Amino acid sequence: MPEAGTARKTVEVPEYTIEERVEVDPKRTALIVVDMQNDFVDPKGALFVEEARKTLPQCQKLLEWARANGLVVVFTQDTHRPGDPEWAIWGEHAREGTWGWEIVPELAPREDELVVRKVRYDAFYGTALDHELRVRGVNTLVLCGTVANICVHYTAASAGLRWYHIVLPVDAISALTEFDKEASLRQAHWLFRARLTRVDGLTTHQG
Repeated sequence: MPEAGTARKTVEVPEYTIEERVEVDPKRTALIVVDMQNDFVDPKGALFVEEARKTLPQCQKLLEWARANGLVVVFTQDTHRPGDPEWAIWGEHAREGTWGWEIVPELAPREDELVVRKVRYDAFYGTALDHELRVRGVNTLVLCGTVANICVHYTAASAGLRWYHIVLPVDAISALTEFDKEASLRQAHWLFRARLTRVDGLTTHQG
């Protein structure tokens, strides 16, 4: 039973399309791996997201595809220090320099790949991400990682407001609840015309 003072109801998610195939130009596309860090992906992490662990193989597959096709690869790394106001919301997590802050070893960045330390949900906020993408000629972003309706969503939304094209492989994105993921995907598709597909649906073409 819901707690006193709360309400629970069922709502239908408006339709959105998951495309069987989405082509991108590898010379103009970046893969952004969002916050796949121990605190979120490992069961011992401070804010473990169970589905994040389940999507790890698909994230690995996507990363291998991006590297093989010469895409720019970017990792976002949620980064906090003592006194960060976000800890009042979520509790202590992703404390800079700790094990929980580190990107999971299965997705370890290479030396030539970008790691963007972000302090809020949006990876563009207070970082050089937009600059780094534009100097590399990127106009399309493929995003995977966690959490769908928080850091993935706000990074995708911020990119959309900057007129990047957005692609979301739905099987490589995780959320705390099914509702959160469905709502986020629908909003992304509707508000900034994100293209939704699955990892196996991504392919490349020369622009």
